[in-house]
Amino acid sequence: MKRLASLIALLACAGAHAGEVQVAVAANFAGPMEKLAAEFQRDTGHKAIVATGATGKFYAQIRNGAPFEVLLAADDETPARLEKEGQMVAGSRFTYAVGRLVLWSAKDAYVDASGNVLKTGGFRHLSIANPKTAPYGAAAVATLERLGLRDRLQPRIVQGENIAQAWQFASTGNAELGFVAQSQVWRDGKFTAGSGWIVPASMHDPIRQDAALLNKGAGNPAARALLQYLRSDKAKALIRSFGYEV
Repeated sequence: MKRLASLIALLACAGAHAGEVQVAVAANFAGPMEKLAAEFQRDTGHKAIVATGATGKFYAQIRNGAPFEVLLAADDETPARLEKEGQMVAGSRFTYAVGRLVLWSAKDAYVDASGNVLKTGGFRHLSIANPKTAPYGAAAVATLERLGLRDRLQPRIVQGENIAQAWQFASTGNAELGFVAQSQVWRDGKFTAGSGWIVPASMHDPIRQDAALLNKGAGNPAARALLQYLRSDKAKALIRSFGYEV
């Protein structure tokens, strides 16, 4: 609490110079970011202008001159690549959250505690995010491979552009099952609706989600303030409430 109070006091001094920051946010982090942005503005006066989407697409947009100043990626590889390519402020990236993959259904009691429904269920469709551009999609494919089910279930897979669309397919019932981010269906220690299986972290590569200060935000105090705010105890508590590790 003392650290947060000090942060708020420090940033309050710049209240008269409060500004805006353009933030590219991975789709899985849309819910937490909506709340964080509101708290960030309340505590600092700065406003975060948020765009959500697939990390892979943000990478291409940033390379092509998109006006983003901060990136909150769904992985750690994309920020590392951007740093190597000189697209971000060197040394600014850090892990703001570690995500968890969930097999989820909008139906109550449909998904068992071990995910055996993938082997025994009579479902027609399984939604996942595009594994080429969305880290949660890549984690879903890795999980199916570990279970020896990828080839068998391939005809049933419906692919969303990003994890938000994969969740939408499952939440509307267009897919009986979906591999989604835990943050999309979890709050304060329980599923917000339906039923799910939290995939063991050992079944796929860790989903370390890194933040980065992009070159276009190097001179923007609001951009630096947001990255500092993400490291505050208040922000970490909110992030944890959505099922992430920090």
